[in-house]
Amino acid sequence: MKKRSIVFLFCCIILTGGLLLGCAEQESNSENKQAASDSEPQEISIMLNLHVPEVPNERLEELIEEETNTELDIKWVPDNNYAESLNTAIATNNLPDVFLLKDVTLDQQKDAIRDDQYWEIGPYLDDYPNLSKLNKDILKNTAVDGKIYTLYAGRPLSRQGLIYRKDWADNLGLDAPGNVDELYEMMRAFTEDDPDGNGKDDTIGLTDREILGTFENFATWHGAPNNWGEKDGQLLPQFMFPEYREAMDYFKQLFDNGYINKDAPVTSKVDQQELLKNGTAGVYIGTMGDVEAMYQDALAINPDVVFDVHHYIEGPDGEYRTRAIPGYGSMLIFPKAAVETEEKLQGILSFFDYLMTPEGANLLLWGVEGEHYEVIDGKGKVIEENREAFNREILPYTSLEIGEPDTNGRYTGFFDYEPRTKADELYMDNNDYLVHDPTTSLESETWAAQSETLTQIMTDATYQYFLGQIDNDGFDQAIEKWKEAGGTQVIEEYNQ
Repeated sequence: MKKRSIVFLFCCIILTGGLLLGCAEQESNSENKQAASDSEPQEISIMLNLHVPEVPNERLEELIEEETNTELDIKWVPDNNYAESLNTAIATNNLPDVFLLKDVTLDQQKDAIRDDQYWEIGPYLDDYPNLSKLNKDILKNTAVDGKIYTLYAGRPLSRQGLIYRKDWADNLGLDAPGNVDELYEMMRAFTEDDPDGNGKDDTIGLTDREILGTFENFATWHGAPNNWGEKDGQLLPQFMFPEYREAMDYFKQLFDNGYINKDAPVTSKVDQQELLKNGTAGVYIGTMGDVEAMYQDALAINPDVVFDVHHYIEGPDGEYRTRAIPGYGSMLIFPKAAVETEEKLQGILSFFDYLMTPEGANLLLWGVEGEHYEVIDGKGKVIEENREAFNREILPYTSLEIGEPDTNGRYTGFFDYEPRTKADELYMDNNDYLVHDPTTSLESETWAAQSETLTQIMTDATYQYFLGQIDNDGFDQAIEKWKEAGGTQVIEEYNQ
């Protein structure tokens, strides 16, 4: 009896101590939260690209500010004007604390990075419980001289494929195309055979826009490399490969026959997608996961519309290939001209550390549970009756995501819409057919300085070829112009 009393007394002491410790921790947490709420909000200015027609309202921004004790000043720039706006901000020394970079703009900033104009954030990442989880291999792909300056937004290695009008295909007795010839026949039929049955000549096969992304998929399907490839024992740019020329001839036929929008060189992404949604075009090539949002918009125009996605297009040699990205879609970088102190940088990194928590990442990508989305089988799903609010309030902020579901713990998507679920499955299948860019981890000072000019030379020449403004000799002359503008040095530097 005495022994049981002693044990009982000991348990009471342990329990009391535990309760006291728990109370102490709770009190400490409350004090910390109170201290954070009592402190002045940190002001953070950010410049982001806008992929949707309208600037979002500030609902989500205010929710994030409340959670992070920040005051955000976000400048939204239409995606097709982003590079120009960024160059202007740099030239006028009017940069925000944080701005978005793409691959090309990173190359352009490498000299400034080496000139110590941006914060090297790599040494700080391990100080943050969530930023420290970023994928080390992907971080290496963003590095400059082995040093980390940016936070990346993770992406599947290849999301490329077709979004197409399955109802049109069914009307014409066409299956999903399995090779480039069958795809050409689909685009021809969508243009010439009245796929919507309205008796009018008012449709085209393919919708395209002002960058070569759509065409480069065709080039890879034809066997061309991903930006650069090995030929005759050295690395050379994709446009020096015969398969690139074969794809150019293929694409020129689309322009010659009217199977593609002829204003593609000056068409924005928004207008490119609109041509599919409004029933003008039957094929869109790009990120297959965009199918759901595009379908919802198309449904408002035509309640009978049917979309599907597809990825496996064999080239003339019977092989399927797809272009790989380095594991990220964009990056965020921190200029010292705006972020003047280490203390301010650490505060900004703390803000992004919150966005890498499951709570923060879900708020950023999905919105408010029960209002914008619900959780089904451990996955997020947009609430259909609130989709308009989701598209207006949440969708534009995807440019702020850091990491990916594997590292930030956010919900992946649950979709009632079968083509959207299929798109995720095809992303995974694409991993078996990837063509990587061999220059991802290589450095070229000339490319870093001249990439915009060099890229524009060959983009212009490629579109001029499509439109019949130059022939093969003219394209050869453009290559010589590219070489003289620094391309020869780029080849030499990559091959060193």
